[in-house]
Amino acid sequence: MKGQSVFQNESVKKAISLGVLCAVSYLAVYIARNVLGAVSAQMEGAFGAAFIGNLGSVYYMFYAIGQLLNGVLGDRIKARNMISLGLLLAGIINAFFVFATEISRPMALVAYGVTGFFLAMIYAPMTKVVSENTEPHHAVRCSLGYTFSSFLGSPIAGVLAAAFAWQTTFFVSSGALIVMAVVCFTVFLMFERRGYVKYGQFEKTVQTEKGGTVKVLLKRSIIKFTLVAALTGVVRTTVVAFFTMYFSGALGYSPEDSSLVYTVATFIISAAAFVAIFMYERMGRRMNLSLFVMFALSTLCLLLTFFVRVPLLNVAFLTLAVMFCNCSSTILWSVYCPSLYDTGRVSSATGFLDFISYMAAAAASSVFGKAVDIGVSWWTLVLVWTALMALGILVALPYDRFGKKKAA
Repeated sequence: MKGQSVFQNESVKKAISLGVLCAVSYLAVYIARNVLGAVSAQMEGAFGAAFIGNLGSVYYMFYAIGQLLNGVLGDRIKARNMISLGLLLAGIINAFFVFATEISRPMALVAYGVTGFFLAMIYAPMTKVVSENTEPHHAVRCSLGYTFSSFLGSPIAGVLAAAFAWQTTFFVSSGALIVMAVVCFTVFLMFERRGYVKYGQFEKTVQTEKGGTVKVLLKRSIIKFTLVAALTGVVRTTVVAFFTMYFSGALGYSPEDSSLVYTVATFIISAAAFVAIFMYERMGRRMNLSLFVMFALSTLCLLLTFFVRVPLLNVAFLTLAVMFCNCSSTILWSVYCPSLYDTGRVSSATGFLDFISYMAAAAASSVFGKAVDIGVSWWTLVLVWTALMALGILVALPYDRFGKKKAA
């Protein structure tokens, strides 16, 4: 009876309905986003590590710019239209990318970048519609759902890469995007008619403060979380994109085995969303303390990755390192961003932070790709990744008063 009464609660039903729709939609986005990383070992022989790194770099740059622009538009355009259009166009261009690689590499670079721009139409308006149409504690759980989907997209992409040629893997991910575009448009329309989703209903009460949104965001540690976005963007995005090449080049796995190891590793990493919230709750909902511990654990695991070079153990430590880094990013996307609901600028703020995250990833992708091609040791790159996570420890300090009260 108790469980029955919970699900009869209208706010709970609304949160579950929105959360499931957003999680499934975002899963399609992240399958497509992670295909390149999953098939990079297959593509390396034909295209080279530098070109694959440049693909990632251009994609992240377009994605970052898209997050910035689409984040602002997401505060003005209905989520139904933004999300469904982004999914549809991304699906079409993602499929065209395969044909573009046969025509010219510059065309392929542009096509892959444009795919990133259209995929950037999803996250910010999604976070806005969830945070403004559910209770604050439900919004955290909903965003946790699609954060989990973002992590789960990697192992699914790995399964596809192990089963198909890289071209087919891209086509399958494109099909998933197009299907979800239709589903999103239809279901959001149903939610609007049922009253689950309303637009323009939030009164921006904090705008009455002198200085407006910018002043409020500065008070709420936007600078700290901008640095968190940059640091985690490099490791959670760029490092994972180089996983299969690392497994092959540093540990001696075959391209086929690298795809399988990638699948297992990223499946474990997908648990980060739940591990992060578990740790966050146990630490009294203190964001700075949670970030400090997560960055410290990631740093420790990367040091073990450098020193322990037995392939299986090495993969285990690298996997845990990225998982703890993703725990830090979960606090950013699933706790901090939804907590900004009363600014009326959730989409803009989220888009800005995503912009920073992927610009950092774009720069790192190009650098790492060129480094591999000119013969820089993978172990040197591991030390670079370790230094980034160690910097995250410093960013998490000092423990201030913002955290438990604002992020609950």
